[in-house]
Amino acid sequence: MLVHKSTRKVQSISPSFTCKILINPLKTTVIPRRLTPIRPSRPPGPPCTFPPQLNPLQKLVASALDVVEKSIITEVEKKQKLNRSVDLAIQLEGNFAPVQECPVQHGLEVVGTIPPAVHGVYVRNGANPLFLPTNGHHLFDGDGMIHAVTLSAGNRASYSCRFTKTNRLVQESALGRPVFPKPIGELHGHLGLARLALFFSRSLIGLVNASQGMGVANAGLVYFNGRLLAMSEDDLPYHIHIASNGDIETIGRFDFDGQLKDPLIAHPKVDPLTGDLYTLSYNVIKKPYLKFFKFDTCGKMSREVLISLQQPTMIHDFAMTESHVIIPDHQVVFKMSEMIRGRSPIFHDPNKVSRFGILSKNAVDESRIKWIDVPDCFCFHMWNAYEEINENGDKIIVVITSCMTPPCSIFSDNDHLLRSELSEIRLNLKACESTRRVIISGVNLEVGQVNKHQLGLKTRYIYLAIADPWPKCSGIAKVDLLTRRVTKFLYGNEKFGGEPCFIPSKEDEGEDGGFLMSLVRDEKGQKSELVIVNASNLKQIASIKIPTRVPYGFHGTFVSSHELKKQSLR
Repeated sequence: MLVHKSTRKVQSISPSFTCKILINPLKTTVIPRRLTPIRPSRPPGPPCTFPPQLNPLQKLVASALDVVEKSIITEVEKKQKLNRSVDLAIQLEGNFAPVQECPVQHGLEVVGTIPPAVHGVYVRNGANPLFLPTNGHHLFDGDGMIHAVTLSAGNRASYSCRFTKTNRLVQESALGRPVFPKPIGELHGHLGLARLALFFSRSLIGLVNASQGMGVANAGLVYFNGRLLAMSEDDLPYHIHIASNGDIETIGRFDFDGQLKDPLIAHPKVDPLTGDLYTLSYNVIKKPYLKFFKFDTCGKMSREVLISLQQPTMIHDFAMTESHVIIPDHQVVFKMSEMIRGRSPIFHDPNKVSRFGILSKNAVDESRIKWIDVPDCFCFHMWNAYEEINENGDKIIVVITSCMTPPCSIFSDNDHLLRSELSEIRLNLKACESTRRVIISGVNLEVGQVNKHQLGLKTRYIYLAIADPWPKCSGIAKVDLLTRRVTKFLYGNEKFGGEPCFIPSKEDEGEDGGFLMSLVRDEKGQKSELVIVNASNLKQIASIKIPTRVPYGFHGTFVSSHELKKQSLR
């Protein structure tokens, strides 16, 4: 069980480099207050100058705001008791602590043989705060950092990691301190309102510029139309370029050539049959609270559908079949007015009935969306969906997902142990009824993938992380949905990884013909590696030794050597 740990601050030799040490009876983690200098990104539109040149009056107001923050807001925050979900000593403990950028390291040690099918780059996103947080910090609040392992012929491998140069990160780096509010860790109650007021006051005097986005781009990654896009639902995607030497560069905030103004969720879907990209955008402030988008293979927006919801809902993921998208509308919602009452704006609404919306991929409006109730259901991630006809001739949408309870446990403190159970939800389009059954119980199965060539089709196998002990992942589970058999690959004693990434084999077209990858940390030996596992029998075939610590992160993808050559630079 996670416990609170005492903290103390120390001053390093350099006066501009302050550290915070998290004290643990077994280990000590040193977190730099300021990590590496950040090179400016290349955002679209007129270039911005950071830090801004303020006139005397602006400087006076900026100094006054600094005094208010330091002498009032920060002092009150110090007296505030933090729950475990935003306690800095817990959220940044051990291998959750941030690291510095790492330039390309060539000639990595390879144990085993890198198969030809995985020649390319494995990239994984994650949260890595540039500055030590001043108060509450949630795992989802950190700045985006991408870790890249390049795998080449001749059993060669290299590694690098870089921050995604978001508008937020570039400005904070230039100012030398955090100024943008953290959506989950800080925006609670009256102090959250004070933080928002402070930020908007700094915006009004020109100290910061939020017009080019406030997001962190730390969650998802997708390769589409020659671009690797880093995603988080608080902003537009960021275009990332992988250089020929394996290094990573932020091209800039990507608006699909001026077609998009709305932030996108972290999990878009690429249709394996057509190559089209489908995605969602939700708004927590104004209607419409939800939009559905479709982009063709050339990146042209072919659909924008406004979807009516009664209240803004947390929608991190959705599912797709051959002809429909399945949109969750669950009980974790946003209500900014809750901050006035001293509460979090993200909360579980027990009076709301969870439901799924089934919308045609080619819908031009929401008129034919069909909503089906699925009571007491919260799915943070959805693995796959497909269509079938039952014995009565009714069309059934089958959704394979992990149902999480308690629903709001990843955003709030509670005394219940989190459960994330692999489940099957069946939606009868004619009867507008649903059924739900647990496929695998007794083990938390989260973050995973099916063979991307089978996305939207009926699959037999799914590959998931064994999220135990939560939130760490002790191995990979291959689940046979036909027999409900679970085959496990465990990383070993005191070794933990993350989401398994499935790469189909070019030599074997079978559904489980391919390889799995995951970055793994040996906490006892203090070493990191990328493991490559045969997906058919879950036997490890190779390990690439990483020369520096790789923190635990979120989602990843694989960019093949063929796709690397087709990258766009704009």
